[in-house]
Amino acid sequence: MSQRRYFGTDGIRGHVGQFPILPDFVLKLGWAAGRVLSGGKGGKVIIGKDTRISGYMFESALEAGLSAAGKDTLLLGPMPTPAIAYLTRTLRADAGIVISASHNPYEDNGIKFFSADGMKLPDAVELEIERVIDLPLEMVPSLQVGKATRVKDAAGRYIEFCKGTFPRGLDLKGMKLVVDCANGATYQVAPDVLSELGAKVIAIGNQPNGLNINVNCGSTHPEQLQQRVVAEGADLGIALDGDGDRLLMVDHTGKVVDGDELLYIIATHKATTEPLEGVVGTLMSNLGLERALQREGIAFTRADVGDRYVIAEMLANRWRLGGESSGHIISLDHITTGDGIIAALQVLASLVESEKTLFERRNGMEKLPQTMINVPIAERLDPSKDSGIQQALTEAEAGLGNRGRILLRASGTEPLIRVMVEGDDREEVMAVATRLAAVVSESCS
Repeated sequence: MSQRRYFGTDGIRGHVGQFPILPDFVLKLGWAAGRVLSGGKGGKVIIGKDTRISGYMFESALEAGLSAAGKDTLLLGPMPTPAIAYLTRTLRADAGIVISASHNPYEDNGIKFFSADGMKLPDAVELEIERVIDLPLEMVPSLQVGKATRVKDAAGRYIEFCKGTFPRGLDLKGMKLVVDCANGATYQVAPDVLSELGAKVIAIGNQPNGLNINVNCGSTHPEQLQQRVVAEGADLGIALDGDGDRLLMVDHTGKVVDGDELLYIIATHKATTEPLEGVVGTLMSNLGLERALQREGIAFTRADVGDRYVIAEMLANRWRLGGESSGHIISLDHITTGDGIIAALQVLASLVESEKTLFERRNGMEKLPQTMINVPIAERLDPSKDSGIQQALTEAEAGLGNRGRILLRASGTEPLIRVMVEGDDREEVMAVATRLAAVVSESCS
């Protein structure tokens, strides 16, 4: 496979104003995508975005590029990433484009694509788009220039879809929920979905101004939500990220319930109502999740970090449920990508049907102590090819035995080596991680 120059594991992302997150590049990207998708023969593409201020600029640039390639565009405005995946399919578009940097601050932005079936673009298509970007921009004849239309009922369509994933005959009456929308793309839809199902909803992080997305709120900063749940005497809290594809929750005591624990709750509930062959996690998933699922007779396997790799493993195994510790939870029964709102509804359905609290449901899984040390490096290093690091890793794994596990991996986005250790004993975990990090640091100096 050829080396990608622009696309990462989740589209193209970076700092606004620095290459490639510039309006001229994004215009060319729109044109190249329009040329590649459907062979450049007409058709339509939908565009959605989160709430960061630069989204207006990049929406216009993409629209211009797609129009120059002869593609019509359907503009959704601020909408969650999974809503764009869903609407790409239901509106029979050739592709969907999301303008978002997910959980990053407003200074960043990115462009990611969905294919006509609502899945991430295949590698071969992304590489072809990269190839075409380098060609001179040639417009279609004026008669074939694409048109742009704003979809006025996009939010309503997605709200009804989300509600339709909640079991018929159930509702959320009597539940008091605090929902943190991260001042992001879910601010228009998440509170309505939950209130229309009967919950009393207290919304926070629902006043976006273009600059406050993910600022001290949402799934990356749940502290405000924790305090509000306790202060309001709420049943639980729901924390979404800036583009709505991640979920964390907070129980009534104010404690955070992370993606591994939520995946355990959803999986064990599904297994009571239908056969569940297995669950896909990642290399970062807590060993406690693996042990808890095995105890319930549910198979578990790990994919590389990144939702596209989780989905690929799910498809390879023909399994329907997977996710990451960060809160990306994918249920292929309902949608083709991670969806924070739908994952929250699955957890809520399990609470209603079991007549248990989130606090009680999360207690079925015991998380192992886990620590991560990020070691800065001057240049990219593959720890698997460094003999000194590998010797230290072998010795550490032998010493830890079956009491835990170790993961060394180079960051895909930063000049870091991540040293992750987890095990039954917190002090041992910290000691092993510290020793390994020291070896990695010395090898990189």
